[in-house]
Amino acid sequence: MPNGDDESLNYEKEIKNRVAFIKKNLESAGMNKVVFANSGGKDCTLTGILCKLACEDTLGLILPCDTKKNYTEAITDAEQISRQFGIESRTVDLQPIKNLYCDSFKKITSLTDESLINVAPRLRMISLYILSAAEGRMVAGTGNKSENFMGYFTKWGDGAYDFNPIGDLTVSDIYDFLRYFKVPEDIINKPPSGGLYEGQTDEGQMGITYKKIDKYITTGEGSKDDIELIESTHRKNAHKRRTPFIYNEKKFKEEDCIWSR
Repeated sequence: MPNGDDESLNYEKEIKNRVAFIKKNLESAGMNKVVFANSGGKDCTLTGILCKLACEDTLGLILPCDTKKNYTEAITDAEQISRQFGIESRTVDLQPIKNLYCDSFKKITSLTDESLINVAPRLRMISLYILSAAEGRMVAGTGNKSENFMGYFTKWGDGAYDFNPIGDLTVSDIYDFLRYFKVPEDIINKPPSGGLYEGQTDEGQMGITYKKIDKYITTGEGSKDDIELIESTHRKNAHKRRTPFIYNEKKFKEEDCIWSR
């Protein structure tokens, strides 16, 4: 898809193709229901809208945990989007579950901030697949092209899903799509954040703006420092974008076990 700055972009065609993609996935799996994680953010909002257009029985699961923002702004925005686009909404508080989980592990190891930061995203994945199994729903992914290139997602967390209707879109494209759908500007304009800890933002954690990332992956342009940061991060997180290594004696080569590529 061309960058969202292209005013000639045929949104109706894009939407039609993405809706057909979702329907085909459901048909091939013999299902007619969808579930996605709704945090009130840009990506889940677009995923939810597209899924609702493709499938009447689309459920947005609100899964607050950890930060004040996840219990206030995120829930408010998620519910607002649900009302605007007629998406069913349910909420499960993951904090008690995370507390029990972490308390159990504190008995056998010393938990670090690094070990704790991705617990909530992985609990959200478990929650989505509980609903998937209980109600025969396919899990829709909410990751975009910019995050995928940077590896900015949780492995086996928000990186786990059955299909993804927005994975080829940069963050710039996402914003343009949301404006096309007349999503409220306060949702579009808020700093992207996974709510992983108090004050966390995507751009702050990555150390670079989405605008610079999008410019590089769409045009190959950027400052020397920006390109070096983007490429080094891309290489470091290569293991997130590939399937796990499986040993094959006949085909084994040392380079088959290099994660950073």
